[in-house]
Amino acid sequence: MKLDLTRRQLLAGAGILAVSTAFPALAQDKPKLRFSAVFSEQDIRAEMMKKFAEGVTGDFAFEGFYGGNLFKQGTELVALQRGNLEMGNIAPQDISKQIPAWSIVTAGYLFRDAAHVRAFFNSEAGAELKKMAADQLGVVILGPTYFGVRQVGLKPDKEIKTPSDMAGVKLRMPGGDAWQFLGEALGANPTPMAYAEVYTGLQTGAIDGQDNPLPNVENMKFYEVMSQIVLTSHLVGFDLLTVSKKVWDEMGAEKQAKFQAAADAAIDFSTEKHLAREKELVETFKGKGLKIYEPDVAAFRKHVQEKYLASDLAKDWPQGMVDKINAL
Repeated sequence: MKLDLTRRQLLAGAGILAVSTAFPALAQDKPKLRFSAVFSEQDIRAEMMKKFAEGVTGDFAFEGFYGGNLFKQGTELVALQRGNLEMGNIAPQDISKQIPAWSIVTAGYLFRDAAHVRAFFNSEAGAELKKMAADQLGVVILGPTYFGVRQVGLKPDKEIKTPSDMAGVKLRMPGGDAWQFLGEALGANPTPMAYAEVYTGLQTGAIDGQDNPLPNVENMKFYEVMSQIVLTSHLVGFDLLTVSKKVWDEMGAEKQAKFQAAADAAIDFSTEKHLAREKELVETFKGKGLKIYEPDVAAFRKHVQEKYLASDLAKDWPQGMVDKINAL
């Protein structure tokens, strides 16, 4: 069969081909920005990332993966280092495994609240830790993502004012030496127990109490088997919004400034929502019949910090950094 094409037909076909190939090329102009986190898509921090994505949509094709669907908890940092991931929500404990000096920001009563955490990471002392992460791990810390302050919840109706009042209290703490040390520093008798077993543990009396941010207490219904919450505020919970240094360096100064501004705005949004939710839950739990005690937090802070400073955990901390943090 003879194929007879005129010059006009050939030109028209070439035009169609040019248009059809142009759009895929345009779609590929934006670098892919994969983000991984273990929190669910219903979490406030997932809203945070959607707002962040809106801020960088002109420069990147953002892809969010939640609930540990892309990388499991604790593996995100290695994925960033290997180039298998562009962004992650990284626990400071994971960084401290590779840089022991970072263990300082995992200590009890180091930070007073979310604002104190933010002030630290914006300070010269915080810049020192961020530089360690960039130089040694190849990741850039954009800022701390606050998710609540850990409080003590008890089944026994015993008013707690100072660490001495915690003597003999079987307090469930997560497994691991660092968590058990924090329980001891609070004055309690720490008991390791799986998170899923805490409700039954409280119900049966295997443990007297647990420590968690108030949103976790609500989600797991621990309030049903507790009589009180002690607002010890012993550990400010935060992770770190992190981007691969390779990705960061390829942006250039103008895009870096825009990228950081988008991160700052998203983190501020998330922090405000978390703080508001925590305040609401105090009243919610009061309405459910729980007693809410405000202990002598200064006494707890002094006791816990003295325990840390006298332990081997502090040997890797940068000299003078505790004083710098306390002065903020």
